Amino acid sequence: MSTILHIDASIRAASNPNPNHNSISKNIAHHFIQTWKTRYAIGEYIYRDVGINPPPFITQEWMGAAFTPEQNRTAQQHDLLKLSDQLIAEIVAADLIIISSPMYNYGMPAQLKAWFDQIARVNKTFDFDLTRGDFPLQPTLSGKTLLIITSSGEFGFEQGGIRAQMNHLVPHLHTVSKYLGVDKIYEIASEYQEFADDRHRQSVADAYAKAEQLALELGQELELMIEANAVVLS
Repeated sequence: MSTILHIDASIRAASNPNPNHNSISKNIAHHFIQTWKTRYAIGEYIYRDVGINPPPFITQEWMGAAFTPEQNRTAQQHDLLKLSDQLIAEIVAADLIIISSPMYNYGMPAQLKAWFDQIARVNKTFDFDLTRGDFPLQPTLSGKTLLIITSSGEFGFEQGGIRAQMNHLVPHLHTVSKYLGVDKIYEIASEYQEFADDRHRQSVADAYAKAEQLALELGQELELMIEANAVVLS
Protein backbone atom coordinates (compact mmCIF):
# COMPACT_ATOMS: atom_id res chain seq x y z
CA MET A 1 0.00 0.00 0.00
CA SER A 2 1.18 3.50 -0.83
CA THR A 3 2.17 6.28 1.53
CA ILE A 4 0.78 9.64 0.39
CA LEU A 5 2.05 13.01 1.59
CA HIS A 6 -0.51 15.72 0.82
CA ILE A 7 0.47 19.39 1.11
CA ASP A 8 -2.22 22.07 0.67
CA ALA A 9 -0.98 25.65 0.33
CA SER A 10 -4.05 27.83 -0.19
CA ILE A 11 -4.89 30.30 2.57
CA ARG A 12 -8.54 29.52 1.90
CA ALA A 13 -10.39 26.63 3.49
CA ALA A 14 -11.82 23.89 1.32
CA SER A 15 -15.31 24.72 2.60
CA ASN A 16 -16.58 28.16 3.58
CA PRO A 17 -19.99 29.69 4.39
CA ASN A 18 -19.74 31.39 1.00
CA PRO A 19 -18.92 28.60 -1.51
CA ASN A 20 -17.39 31.20 -3.84
CA HIS A 21 -14.55 31.46 -1.34
CA ASN A 22 -13.80 27.73 -1.29
CA SER A 23 -10.26 26.81 -2.28
CA ILE A 24 -10.31 25.34 -5.77
CA SER A 25 -6.86 23.73 -5.53
CA LYS A 26 -7.67 22.07 -2.20
CA ASN A 27 -10.96 20.67 -3.42
CA ILE A 28 -9.40 19.21 -6.57
CA ALA A 29 -6.68 17.59 -4.45
CA HIS A 30 -9.24 16.17 -2.02
CA HIS A 31 -11.25 14.83 -4.97
CA PHE A 32 -8.11 13.05 -6.15
CA ILE A 33 -7.73 11.42 -2.72
CA GLN A 34 -11.38 10.39 -2.54
CA THR A 35 -11.19 8.85 -6.02
CA TRP A 36 -8.03 6.97 -5.03
CA LYS A 37 -9.78 5.54 -1.98
CA THR A 38 -12.58 4.08 -4.12
CA ARG A 39 -10.09 1.74 -5.78
CA TYR A 40 -6.90 1.50 -3.75
CA ALA A 41 -5.95 1.31 -0.09
CA ILE A 42 -3.64 3.93 1.38
CA GLY A 43 -1.02 2.57 3.73
CA GLU A 44 -0.44 5.98 5.37
CA TYR A 45 -1.95 9.35 4.56
CA ILE A 46 0.06 12.33 5.82
CA TYR A 47 -1.72 15.66 5.50
CA ARG A 48 -0.45 19.19 6.07
CA ASP A 49 -2.35 22.37 5.36
CA VAL A 50 0.56 24.80 5.27
CA GLY A 51 -1.68 27.55 3.93
CA ILE A 52 -3.67 27.72 7.15
CA ASN A 53 -0.98 26.29 9.48
CA PRO A 54 2.31 27.46 7.96
CA PRO A 55 5.71 26.37 9.24
CA PRO A 56 7.88 29.19 10.60
CA PHE A 57 10.32 30.99 8.35
CA ILE A 58 13.92 29.87 8.75
CA THR A 59 16.27 32.19 10.61
CA GLN A 60 20.00 32.78 10.98
CA GLU A 61 19.92 30.58 14.10
CA TRP A 62 18.09 27.84 12.17
CA MET A 63 20.70 27.98 9.41
CA GLY A 64 23.52 27.78 11.94
CA ALA A 65 21.93 24.69 13.49
CA ALA A 66 21.42 23.04 10.09
CA PHE A 67 25.08 23.46 9.16
CA THR A 68 26.38 22.30 12.55
CA PRO A 69 27.29 18.57 12.57
CA GLU A 70 24.53 16.69 14.39
CA GLN A 71 26.81 15.42 17.13
CA ASN A 72 27.96 18.98 17.90
CA ARG A 73 24.53 20.63 18.11
CA THR A 74 23.30 22.15 21.32
CA ALA A 75 19.95 21.19 22.78
CA GLN A 76 18.58 24.49 21.50
CA GLN A 77 19.82 23.75 17.98
CA HIS A 78 18.21 20.31 18.03
CA ASP A 79 14.97 21.97 19.10
CA LEU A 80 15.20 24.52 16.27
CA LEU A 81 15.41 21.66 13.75
CA LYS A 82 12.74 19.45 15.32
CA LEU A 83 9.97 20.46 12.91
CA SER A 84 12.32 20.30 9.94
CA ASP A 85 13.33 16.76 10.92
CA GLN A 86 9.67 15.75 11.10
CA LEU A 87 8.82 17.30 7.72
CA ILE A 88 11.78 15.56 6.10
CA ALA A 89 10.79 12.22 7.66
CA GLU A 90 7.36 12.62 6.05
CA ILE A 91 8.97 13.13 2.65
CA VAL A 92 11.25 10.12 3.12
CA ALA A 93 8.23 7.94 3.92
CA ALA A 94 6.14 9.09 0.96
CA ASP A 95 5.69 7.26 -2.33
CA LEU A 96 3.42 9.97 -3.75
CA ILE A 97 3.63 13.66 -2.87
CA ILE A 98 0.67 15.91 -3.70
CA ILE A 99 1.17 19.67 -3.64
CA SER A 100 -1.91 21.77 -4.26
CA SER A 101 -1.31 25.48 -4.53
CA PRO A 102 -2.93 28.61 -5.89
CA MET A 103 -0.81 31.05 -7.86
CA TYR A 104 -0.25 34.17 -5.78
CA ASN A 105 1.30 37.11 -7.60
CA TYR A 106 2.52 34.68 -10.27
CA GLY A 107 4.44 32.52 -7.82
CA MET A 108 4.02 30.18 -4.87
CA PRO A 109 2.47 31.27 -1.57
CA ALA A 110 4.98 32.32 1.08
CA GLN A 111 3.66 29.54 3.31
CA LEU A 112 4.62 26.89 0.75
CA LYS A 113 8.05 28.47 0.25
CA ALA A 114 8.52 28.31 4.04
CA TRP A 115 7.78 24.56 3.91
CA PHE A 116 10.37 24.04 1.18
CA ASP A 117 12.94 26.07 3.12
CA GLN A 118 12.37 23.81 6.14
CA ILE A 119 13.05 20.63 4.14
CA ALA A 120 15.98 21.79 1.99
CA ARG A 121 18.71 20.59 4.36
CA VAL A 122 22.34 19.77 3.71
CA ASN A 123 23.12 16.11 4.46
CA LYS A 124 19.39 15.45 4.73
CA THR A 125 17.76 16.11 1.37
CA PHE A 126 20.93 17.10 -0.50
CA ASP A 127 24.67 16.87 -0.08
CA PHE A 128 27.36 19.32 -1.14
CA ASP A 129 30.68 18.37 -2.70
CA LEU A 130 32.90 20.86 -4.51
CA THR A 131 34.70 18.03 -6.33
CA ARG A 132 31.60 17.96 -8.56
CA GLY A 133 32.71 21.25 -10.07
CA ASP A 134 30.05 23.80 -10.88
CA PHE A 135 27.22 21.51 -9.71
CA PRO A 136 28.17 20.61 -6.12
CA LEU A 137 24.59 20.07 -4.88
CA GLN A 138 23.09 16.62 -5.35
CA PRO A 139 19.75 15.35 -4.01
CA THR A 140 19.94 12.40 -1.63
CA LEU A 141 16.36 11.15 -2.06
CA SER A 142 14.84 9.48 -5.12
CA GLY A 143 11.97 7.36 -6.35
CA LYS A 144 9.11 9.75 -5.51
CA THR A 145 6.19 10.78 -7.69
CA LEU A 146 4.88 14.36 -7.46
CA LEU A 147 1.41 15.58 -8.40
CA ILE A 148 1.16 19.37 -8.73
CA ILE A 149 -2.37 20.82 -8.57
CA THR A 150 -2.66 24.54 -9.24
CA SER A 151 -5.32 27.18 -9.59
CA SER A 152 -4.92 30.64 -11.09
CA GLY A 153 -7.03 33.69 -11.73
CA GLU A 154 -5.78 34.22 -15.27
CA PHE A 155 -4.93 31.70 -17.99
CA GLY A 156 -2.31 30.67 -20.54
CA PHE A 157 0.45 29.77 -18.06
CA GLU A 158 1.28 26.44 -19.75
CA GLN A 159 4.35 26.01 -21.93
CA GLY A 160 3.74 28.01 -25.09
CA GLY A 161 0.81 29.85 -23.46
CA ILE A 162 0.37 33.60 -23.65
CA ARG A 163 1.47 34.00 -20.01
CA ALA A 164 4.04 31.19 -19.85
CA GLN A 165 6.85 33.65 -19.04
CA MET A 166 4.84 34.88 -16.05
CA ASN A 167 4.45 31.43 -14.49
CA HIS A 168 6.82 31.38 -11.52
CA LEU A 169 4.84 28.72 -9.64
CA VAL A 170 5.06 25.47 -11.59
CA PRO A 171 8.64 25.96 -12.88
CA HIS A 172 9.72 26.76 -9.32
CA LEU A 173 8.04 23.58 -8.06
CA HIS A 174 9.82 21.58 -10.76
CA THR A 175 13.16 23.06 -9.71
CA VAL A 176 12.82 22.47 -5.96
CA SER A 177 11.22 19.05 -6.42
CA LYS A 178 14.75 17.62 -6.47
CA TYR A 179 14.82 18.13 -2.68
CA LEU A 180 11.80 15.82 -2.49
CA GLY A 181 13.51 13.02 -4.42
CA VAL A 182 11.03 13.32 -7.28
CA ASP A 183 11.54 11.28 -10.44
CA LYS A 184 8.10 11.77 -12.05
CA ILE A 185 5.87 14.85 -12.11
CA TYR A 186 2.21 15.12 -13.10
CA GLU A 187 0.23 18.36 -13.30
CA ILE A 188 -3.39 19.45 -13.00
CA ALA A 189 -4.30 23.10 -13.57
CA SER A 190 -7.47 25.14 -13.13
CA GLU A 191 -7.52 28.62 -14.67
CA TYR A 192 -9.73 31.66 -15.42
CA GLN A 193 -10.94 32.07 -11.81
CA GLU A 194 -11.01 35.87 -11.96
CA PHE A 195 -13.12 35.76 -15.14
CA ALA A 196 -15.82 33.59 -13.51
CA ASP A 197 -17.18 32.63 -16.92
CA ASP A 198 -17.82 29.43 -18.87
CA ARG A 199 -14.11 29.05 -19.51
CA HIS A 200 -13.50 28.92 -15.78
CA ARG A 201 -16.29 26.44 -15.18
CA GLN A 202 -14.96 24.20 -17.95
CA SER A 203 -11.40 24.48 -16.65
CA VAL A 204 -12.52 23.39 -13.17
CA ALA A 205 -14.54 20.51 -14.60
CA ASP A 206 -11.55 19.39 -16.69
CA ALA A 207 -9.31 19.54 -13.62
CA TYR A 208 -11.69 17.34 -11.61
CA ALA A 209 -11.87 14.85 -14.48
CA LYS A 210 -8.09 14.74 -14.76
CA ALA A 211 -7.83 14.25 -10.98
CA GLU A 212 -10.09 11.20 -11.25
CA GLN A 213 -8.12 9.80 -14.18
CA LEU A 214 -4.74 10.31 -12.52
CA ALA A 215 -5.94 8.88 -9.20
CA LEU A 216 -6.80 5.61 -10.92
CA GLU A 217 -3.69 5.53 -13.10
CA LEU A 218 -1.18 6.50 -10.41
CA GLY A 219 -2.84 4.22 -7.87
CA GLN A 220 -2.31 1.25 -10.13
CA GLU A 221 1.21 2.33 -11.09
CA LEU A 222 2.36 2.77 -7.50
CA GLU A 223 0.71 -0.46 -6.33
CA LEU A 224 2.59 -2.40 -9.03
CA MET A 225 5.86 -0.63 -8.20
CA ILE A 226 5.52 -1.37 -4.49
CA GLU A 227 4.70 -5.02 -5.19
CA ALA A 228 7.75 -5.29 -7.50
CA ASN A 229 10.02 -3.76 -4.84
CA ALA A 230 8.64 -6.17 -2.23
CA VAL A 231 9.52 -9.13 -4.46
CA VAL A 232 13.05 -7.81 -4.98
CA LEU A 233 13.57 -7.29 -1.24
CA SER A 234 12.25 -10.74 -0.39
